[in-house]
Order: sequence, then C-alpha cells, then structure tokens
Amino acid sequence: MTTLVTGATGNTGRHIVAELVRRGEPVRALTRDPATAPAGDGVEWVRGTHTAPQTLGAALDGADRLHITMTAGLTETGPELVRRAVAAGVRRITVLWGGWVGPVEQAVAESGVEWTRLEPQEFMSNALTWIDSIRAGGVVREAHDFPSAVVHEADIGAVAATCLLADGHTGRAYTLTGPEALTTGERLAILSRAIGRTVRLERISHEQAVERLLAAGVSRADADFVLGWHADPPPEATTVDDTVRRLLGRPARTFAQWAREHAARF
Repeated sequence: MTTLVTGATGNTGRHIVAELVRRGEPVRALTRDPATAPAGDGVEWVRGTHTAPQTLGAALDGADRLHITMTAGLTETGPELVRRAVAAGVRRITVLWGGWVGPVEQAVAESGVEWTRLEPQEFMSNALTWIDSIRAGGVVREAHDFPSAVVHEADIGAVAATCLLADGHTGRAYTLTGPEALTTGERLAILSRAIGRTVRLERISHEQAVERLLAAGVSRADADFVLGWHADPPPEATTVDDTVRRLLGRPARTFAQWAREHAARF
C-alpha cells in the first residue's frame, strides 16, 4: 500500500512523510524539485505540484492513499485532484484544511472513498515569522495578544499518518490543538527561556499589521482574514482539545518543546 503525500517538504508534509517512514510504510512524496528533497529510506520523491493535477498521472499511479495539504492555488484545482485520485484507485484520503470547509474539503467529503479532515487551529511554526524581528532587536510587534492552543506540526503529521493507516477515522473531522492555550506574550516568555535572552512584545495597531502583510505580498483579502482571525479567534482556537492525545496515546507536544527544537534559528 503506497501513500502519496502532497506538500511533502512543507511545515506539516515533511512530518507526515517522516512518520510514515518511521512506521515502515512506503511513501511517494510530491515535490517541485526532487533533486533538493532530503534522502530517506522508504521515500520515493516524484516531481510535480498538486495545483497541476493534470500532470500527476504517474504520481497517482498505484497510490492507494493520498494526503492533501491545502496551499495557495489549490482551492481552484483541488477538486480536480480529488477526482483524478479516485479515478486512479486512491481509496483513502486525508486533507489538512485551509481554515474552513471550502471546495477541496467538500470534494474530499463527497469523493465516495474513505476520508478524514484534519482541522488544526494555529501552528506553533507561525512563531518562525518572528525570527528576523527577534534577531534584529529582541522584540516582536503584533496587534493582538489573545490565547491560542497552538499545535506542533509533528503532532499533525502523526495524526495524519494514523488516519491514513488505521481504520475507524472515516468521515471524521478532527480539531487539533496543543496541550495549552497561550497568548503571544506567554509564547514569547517561553521562547525567551529557550534562546537565553529576553524577547518582548510591542503592540501595534490592527491597520499597521495589515499594512505589514500587504508589504510582504499578501493579498488584502488574506491579510484581513488572518488578522481578523487573530482579533477574534473562534472558540476552537482558544480551547484545548484532547484529540491528539486520544489518537496518539500520548500527550500533545508543548510549545516549550517546540521552542527548544528551534531555538538556534532565533
């Protein structure tokens, strides 16, 4: 049984690949440039992008399971990817949602095969956007400081692997969080301890935060969505959920663990 993982070199995809390999499962990993992909036993790196499903005939050939990570551009092409995957013989799909149930998530649910939707709230890796600011002056500038039950990407990967390999998850939508809800200030305090120097939070206005995203090339619609979410996060984002513990049989990884793993990058 072969699993095709899209977004295989991304924040979550690489953890899904690693977890499947750890469990001794054959993995076909999709990447735009196989020459730059990490070597690993049990990984068959194939060239391609899931936003061009018409080019993925060889990648889908012989694949029994498929993981889809929602990324930019997939809203338009993702339903076609699902149709081609099912036609090629894929019988189980996991989809890492894009924050809401859109066309791709709906196509997966209506595909006629076994499916599971993974609904993580905020990734711990979002803290990586602070790297330059922390290196430059030990300060992080954000408009909002609400608590968020951030989840470790490796836990998302482990849950995805479990749903791909084990029965009993068909038709389920799983909210994924970490073990504690932390404000931005609380995360910075934890990160400060991990890197051995103080990082402080400086509040900026909502509009300043929007302008910063626009300057980085983010569309106005996406900027408004992201900052609107942080200004008024849904209850699922601020409430600790025990799905990771229940499915994996162990506690979810903490932000302190994540901070220690990535301390050198700050």
